Formats: sequence, C-alpha cells, structure tokens
Amino acid sequence: MPDAARPGPDFNADRATEAYLALLSPEQRAQSDAYFEGGYWLQLWGLLYGLLVAWILLRSGLSRKMRDFGRRVSKRPWLATMVYVAQWVLVGSLLALPLTVYQGYFREHAYGLATQGFGDWTVDQLKGLLISLIIMPPVIGLLYAAVRKTAERWWIWATGGTFLLMLFFMMIAPVFLDPVFNDYKPLRQGEVREEVLSLARANMIPDDNVVEFDASRQTTRISANVSGFLGTTRVALNDNLLERTSKPEILAVLGHEMGHYVLNHGLRLIIYMTLILGCGFWVVHRLFDRALLRWGPRFGLEGRADPAALPLALAILSLFFFFATPLTNSVVRQAEAEADAYGLNAAQEPNGFAMAAMRLSTYRKIKPGALEEIIFYDHPSGYARVHRSMIWLQEHQQSGTGNRE
Repeated sequence: MPDAARPGPDFNADRATEAYLALLSPEQRAQSDAYFEGGYWLQLWGLLYGLLVAWILLRSGLSRKMRDFGRRVSKRPWLATMVYVAQWVLVGSLLALPLTVYQGYFREHAYGLATQGFGDWTVDQLKGLLISLIIMPPVIGLLYAAVRKTAERWWIWATGGTFLLMLFFMMIAPVFLDPVFNDYKPLRQGEVREEVLSLARANMIPDDNVVEFDASRQTTRISANVSGFLGTTRVALNDNLLERTSKPEILAVLGHEMGHYVLNHGLRLIIYMTLILGCGFWVVHRLFDRALLRWGPRFGLEGRADPAALPLALAILSLFFFFATPLTNSVVRQAEAEADAYGLNAAQEPNGFAMAAMRLSTYRKIKPGALEEIIFYDHPSGYARVHRSMIWLQEHQQSGTGNRE
C-alpha cells in the first residue's frame, strides 16, 4: 500500500489514487496498454475473419453440401438441421483455428498471462468444441423450427427462447460446465475461509458451497465469482487470488462478486442482453431476405429456413453486434460499477480493492480516455476503481470504518 493511501488527517483521494497508479512501472504500464489496445484491433480482425469464414463456407458451396448431407441422413427437417449445425461447428472451428491459436495461446503467453502448455491448451479447446457439439445443434435446431413455424414472427420467438436458454445455462453452469475445465474443491481451511463465510452470511448468500478452483493451470489472472441459482448457487475463488494476494484483496474481490449476486445482476444482464439480441434478430429479419434475393441463387440457398444460409445470417448478426459494442459494454460496465460500490460497503476494504484493481491493471489499460472507456471497456478502468476506493476511504475516515489497512 502506498504511504499516501494510509488513512490520516492529510489523506487526499486524488493524491492517494496517483500513488497507486505509480505502483505500475513505465514498462508495466506500456505492456498493459499494448495488450489491451491490441484487443481493440482483435475485435475488428475477429469480425473480418468471421466474415471471411462465412464467405468461404458460402462461396465454396461447402455450406450447401453440408445441408445436402444432413438431408441424406434424415428427411426430417429438425434432424437434418442438427446434422448441418454439427458439421458447421466442426468446419467453422477448423477454419477459425489460426486466429484462435494466436489469440488464445501465443498472444497470452507473449504477455505472460498463460501458464498452459500447448497440449493442455488444446485439450481444453477440444472440451469446448465437444460442449458446442452437444449444445449448438439442438439450440440452432429450435431456432430454425421457429423460422419454419412462425414465419415473420420468428425473431420474436427466437428472442424469447434465447432468454429461457440463458436462464437455463446460468443455472447449470456451476454444476455441469465449469467443472469440465477446472477442479473445484471446498475452500481451504483457515482465517480467510472463516471471513469469506462470514461475508457471505452477512450478505444473505448461501455459504454451503464455497469452493476454490485451479485456474493457475491455465492463467496468471486473479478472479472469483458467485454464480448459479435455484439451488446451484456457488461462491468460487481461483487459486491465484488465494495465493498471490492479501486477505483484504480477497475480501474486496469477494465483496464485489457478492454485489453481483445480491443486486441480481445475472438476471438483469440476461434481460438486457436478450433485448439487445432481439434487436439483432430483428435486423437479421429485415436484411436476410434481401440478402437471399441477391446472393441466394449464387450460393444455392433455398430460403429463410434453409440451414445452409446460416453463415449469411450470422454474418449479419456479427455486424450488428460489432456496431452495438459500445452499448453492450456500457450495460455490463454499469453493473460492474454498481458491484464495485456494493463491494466497498460490504467488505470495507478500500485499499484491498484498490490493490486488486492494480493487479488487474497489469493486463488492462489503467487510464483510458473517456470515449475509449465507453466504447471498449466492459468494466470500469483501473483508475476509476482505485479513485472510487480512495473516495470511499476519504468519506469513511471519520466513522472509523475507513481505517482498515
């Protein structure tokens, strides 16, 4: 903790904030900025690469051939569609592999953020692919059923169905999905465990499923979460947080995550994202038929309900979400700011939260411009979080609750 951040009669929130920012060396700050700003370009390259993959699938006739194979497997439209989607997942993943390997493996290692060897990383990717092969065919199959059955109203039914699916996966993720990639075990005994359990009880969060997981096998990042509902609620801390940070930092991070749970951000964000996705489906609905009239005959596409046209529909949806990025980021960032405020009041560890924000700033640009933060940040910047913590400390000194170090 910087001396300027210690409570006292001369404490000043702005001065304390700058003292925290000075903990990053110029070299660390340059590397952090380079990593995060590189992510801006990756969003663009990811969009262009995805559009290229869609074009290859359509222009080569591969999408049409996969549809025809599905029809040979089954005359039932729903099953033929699922067979197509399974092929699309496999072929799309293969075509996207160069960017996936660069972004997920080589780039992470170049910035010291990854710990996995290529073999273990590949195994995790194959696990994710298997999950996609299990989930995507029935999900997209239901989407196409809505297209066939409801005609012009398909996008409304698709939006409602997506909302229910997101709720379902929010419930099952802690039990069935997360353990595929990491080992979860009860939080280790000790003082930290007792304080974490106490913090959970004080905030009306179930304390019967508090666990830690081995994120260090994949990354150097610190994290925690409170996830699930309807009996699947789980408080989880990664081992990097437990082993590389102090108790005040752990409690501050948990206070933030508990804020998400208590403020019902999971459900709220699902509602907001469903509404945004609904707008995206409406845009696809408005543009898709026109695109089919122009390019459908060239690519052998038969109509709106033809699964071979899926790459074209997803290209339109990808463009929508690319331009909606400032909106989606702002929705999430607002929830994160609310959880920050909740966590400061719950854990009462302002210096712990400030130090955690500085640790995160080793791979997040710490002080962006105002417009830059609106467009690219789905969390408050490190500067904003440290400054909020120091203001909290300044305002709580007289009450005595701000004197914890």
